[in-house]
Amino acid sequence: MELNASIQRQFTAAANAYLVSPVHRGGPDLDALLALAGDMRGARVLDVGTGVGATALAFAARGAVVDALDLTPAMLEKVREQAAERGLDTIATHLADAAQLPFPGAHFDVVACRVCAHHFGRPRQAVSEMARVLRPGGQMLVVDSISPEDPMQDTFLNAVELLRDPSHVRNYRVSEWLAWLGEERLVAEHVRTFPTFLDFENWTARMNTPEHERTQLRRLMDGAPAPVRAAFAVTPSHGWEIPLALFRASKPQ
Repeated sequence: MELNASIQRQFTAAANAYLVSPVHRGGPDLDALLALAGDMRGARVLDVGTGVGATALAFAARGAVVDALDLTPAMLEKVREQAAERGLDTIATHLADAAQLPFPGAHFDVVACRVCAHHFGRPRQAVSEMARVLRPGGQMLVVDSISPEDPMQDTFLNAVELLRDPSHVRNYRVSEWLAWLGEERLVAEHVRTFPTFLDFENWTARMNTPEHERTQLRRLMDGAPAPVRAAFAVTPSHGWEIPLALFRASKPQ
């Protein structure tokens, strides 16, 4: 419950910033996710951790019937506002935890989860729930920032993310994602990784990171070993590059 309260505090304050965040509004990862989904006319889609709804809105614009779920009421209000502005009437919003989905089993043709799983307090349970509500023959499409397999780089990435945003839990490795999906008896693949540049000022302003923590972040980046700085393409102005991975998992018939 403490984590959920932290998430709601952070994202209530950040809701307007997420409307204009280029990482969350769209980009090549969303385009690739939609391409994998294919023809969505009449399909039932669940968007887990919808945020301000970029993924849900994109599916609805392609003719899908979408359930958009998030833990923060302010984020869901932005989804409803945008759906009304765009004349999209096939989106329903749901306030709920990803680890406890309020839907029956085998209900959705597609379950999407984009750039939010690093906030899940119970990620393994969330994966199990997403698999439960997916119909046989359906597909789960996940995009999230990931940790490298290298332990030093993994530690650096998660330390930086947590210092910037106290609601961050963990970026997981490709090997962890594939293991979880396989344990659910899904046919899973890591489709592609998208290097994604983050401007330091925009990245910290989006989550209202206090100046003291911003100073610490700069010091961490300046003091990181050369291989770590190179892995994340850290710039002199403390911009850096994180990997977004796209996973596809199909549920056998």
